[in-house]
Amino acid sequence: MHILIAYLSRRLPFYYGWLVLGSAGSSMFVRNAAGSLTFAVFVPLIADDTGWSRALIGGAAAVGGLLATGASPPVGWAIDRIGARVVLVLGLIVIGLSTMAMAWLSVHIAIFYAALAVGRIMFSSPLNVGPATVVGRWFVRQRGRATGLLFLSHSGGMVAFPLVATWVSVVWGWETAWIVLGVMVYAIALLPASLLIAQRPEDVGLLPDGDNPDDETESAETSAPGDAQPADEGIEWTTREALRTPALWVLALGTGFLFLLQSGTNTYQADLLRSKGIDLALSQFSIVINAAGTGIGSLLWGRVLEQVRVSYTYAIVALVMALACAIFVVADTVWLTYLAAGLFGVAVAGILVVPPVAYANFFGRQSLGTIRGVTEPFTSLGQAIGAVASGLVFHFTGGSYVIAFIIYTALGVLTAAALLLARPPRHPSLGSTPVGDPADN
Repeated sequence: MHILIAYLSRRLPFYYGWLVLGSAGSSMFVRNAAGSLTFAVFVPLIADDTGWSRALIGGAAAVGGLLATGASPPVGWAIDRIGARVVLVLGLIVIGLSTMAMAWLSVHIAIFYAALAVGRIMFSSPLNVGPATVVGRWFVRQRGRATGLLFLSHSGGMVAFPLVATWVSVVWGWETAWIVLGVMVYAIALLPASLLIAQRPEDVGLLPDGDNPDDETESAETSAPGDAQPADEGIEWTTREALRTPALWVLALGTGFLFLLQSGTNTYQADLLRSKGIDLALSQFSIVINAAGTGIGSLLWGRVLEQVRVSYTYAIVALVMALACAIFVVADTVWLTYLAAGLFGVAVAGILVVPPVAYANFFGRQSLGTIRGVTEPFTSLGQAIGAVASGLVFHFTGGSYVIAFIIYTALGVLTAAALLLARPPRHPSLGSTPVGDPADN
């Protein structure tokens, strides 16, 4: 495949990394077949047809999240050692099959749990870590905006897949909708992932950002993001070295808590609005608003990260998420719930875009897949807890999500305070002063 990529890279009038970004973005787009917003469309439909409780339905997503905590480290290792292309192709094949298997979930609850769990594992591990790692290796100076564009494709899937699921469910039934979503995975992403992705630009004779070799040193010194570490100037962290830094654990734990909020909200968002007396069509449209907010936020946070310290950016993201949860608590009109959904989507974009950029800027490109694999279990665990927590609160409080969202609001504020501690680490081989943030320049 490198022969094809090398040929294209010489013929294209632009940097081949942008084509890699588009190919990785196609995988990000289709992973929404197992996304929480897509699943949210089906929650009330499955509950009505099967009689299963919300907690039981959400438990399947929780199982997938828990299993994904164990899958992420070997997936990260495989990305570094075997290559992102192989990992992505296998992940796409499996998520397509598991999505179509959901059409038969009513046959036995074990099918439901197995199919959704496998889909969530693919969503959280290979189809999350893989694309972000590839983009982080092909871009350095433009990493923020490139990662923002990557997750813009994800937000496009957040809009498209729930809309397709809703429309097909209404016309042909929710079982057929699952099959259609599975076919979409293969039609959109399998070919680009198979043919167009290379591990790093150096493998095909290129440099990150399309830089000229003669200008590499000057470019790194003058244009690197303020949070970029010397790893982007030639010093790379090993996984063991990264694990010894407080910054890695602050980022990992903070991200885990914010994904708890994300999963606890997105999985039950449509049902939350229904519990407030909003009809099904209007409540499901809030999912589209959420996804649109994620698209806007992906571009916003990507550019902000190139100018503002990671810790400040991430703390703001957490506060926006907390504000959205608070509005969900008090919202008593359709428009107020739509405002909350839009703000929440913007915040979700932040928890998608900030961590990949932070890990790459802090620790470099060489061991990025393994480092992401080590930290990703915190994300998966947070999603697993959130997926079942809101359902349990609904079950034990007589059909209300209010207590859950009050807790989420408080947790978001506390996480914002903790994330202010995520300062750039210094490599053991360097002096006493870490490379500065934008705020220090």
